Amino acid sequence: MIESFHRIAVKVGSNVLTRADGTLDFTRMSALVDQLADLRRAGIEIILVSSGAVASGRSEMHLLASETAQMDSVEQRQLFSAVGQAKLMGRYVELFRDHGIHVGQVLTMKENFATPRQNENQRQCMQAMLAHGVLPIVNENDTVCVTELMFTDNDELSGLIAQMMECQALIILSNIDGLYDGSPADPASKLIHEVVAGQDVSAFISDEHSSAGRGGMQSKCGIALQVAAAGIHVYIANGKRENILTDLLWQPQSVPFTHFQP
Repeated sequence: MIESFHRIAVKVGSNVLTRADGTLDFTRMSALVDQLADLRRAGIEIILVSSGAVASGRSEMHLLASETAQMDSVEQRQLFSAVGQAKLMGRYVELFRDHGIHVGQVLTMKENFATPRQNENQRQCMQAMLAHGVLPIVNENDTVCVTELMFTDNDELSGLIAQMMECQALIILSNIDGLYDGSPADPASKLIHEVVAGQDVSAFISDEHSSAGRGGMQSKCGIALQVAAAGIHVYIANGKRENILTDLLWQPQSVPFTHFQP
């Protein structure tokens, strides 16, 4: 499989990067960076779409409930994102530096994809980064976004990035193994390994959101179907599994995932 991919986008959700108490899981971040570095050494260009800024900022600030009650949801998101994005990127810089990899931050908004000129400006920036060996780390600029102009979640953002940058594959890492034919909590439910073009999977999709992020399986599958329709392989897999990225690309028979065929 690896021979066919020379550029991939990897989206990591907040529920992968945070612990149950909402703090950043540095051990998990380190393990994912190690795998991304292995893929880079194998000649694959990586674009990382990383959530986790708001969760990171919330845990960093330690605000009392009485303090957050005085702020509306937009103010909270802006504050936590401003603090958390700096902490998140700082950790990524340190972890990738250990592998001799430079990273660059790309903060974007939905309106930046609205016109050909803005879209091309983003594309050229990220293309220049990749050409000079810099790994782009993308997130929504929550500090200036307002609710009606926000992405649905970073699943949507990763899909736009994968298409804009002409990636061969998009890997969406969540905290479950993929799409099931029933509730993932039901032992009788079975993982759907392959979704072919035109297949209707709506009956299997729950609109339940994750605890840490804004998205859920409904969002992930909706984006996966759109991106696959554009000719890009899409994989939904469990980012909390050890070596999930390298196993998925190099020995896919060893790990569970759902593959949306282009």
